[in-house]
Amino acid sequence: MAQRLFLVDVEASAPTPYSGVMTEFGVVDFETREWFHGHLWEFHPDPEVPARPVAEREAPGWTRSDLSRHNVETAREVFTSLQEWMAQLAEHDDRPVFVSDNPGYDVMWMAEGFDRAGLPNPFGHSARRIGDLAAGLSGKWKNTSEWKKHRRTVHDHNPVNDALGNAEALHTILVSHRQIGA
Repeated sequence: MAQRLFLVDVEASAPTPYSGVMTEFGVVDFETREWFHGHLWEFHPDPEVPARPVAEREAPGWTRSDLSRHNVETAREVFTSLQEWMAQLAEHDDRPVFVSDNPGYDVMWMAEGFDRAGLPNPFGHSARRIGDLAAGLSGKWKNTSEWKKHRRTVHDHNPVNDALGNAEALHTILVSHRQIGA
């Protein structure tokens, strides 16, 4: 079975799906650099932490159950579109592999999104971390952030741009260690 790499980046209003909402995400096909932008909530930047989005409907007094009920229809629509997009790119035998700068964060949000939409998660329950690969290839276990210098697309918390930059950096790492051709 072949493997197809998809670089994923999530923007969300809190550390976990329990305490916030995923506002948007970006998925980039490593091979083609085609991308998918999933937009789930209207939001504005948090004035204290501009990298953190504040969902427009996430207001004081809203309960977790209010947020969940409100977002089911949107999640179903967005995650169904994502699955269809991924299926068009991948060969029948390709197994999608989730690759991220921070899979501990991104995976839980995406898994919750597929679950909320009532869909199976095409990525399964695992992911690959770019920093760990780069550290292993360099032979320096603590060297988990140096790879970020290889991003060409600006890391601006637009999830598509961030995933594209991560794809560019991963490509550079793999070429420099002769894992793939230029």
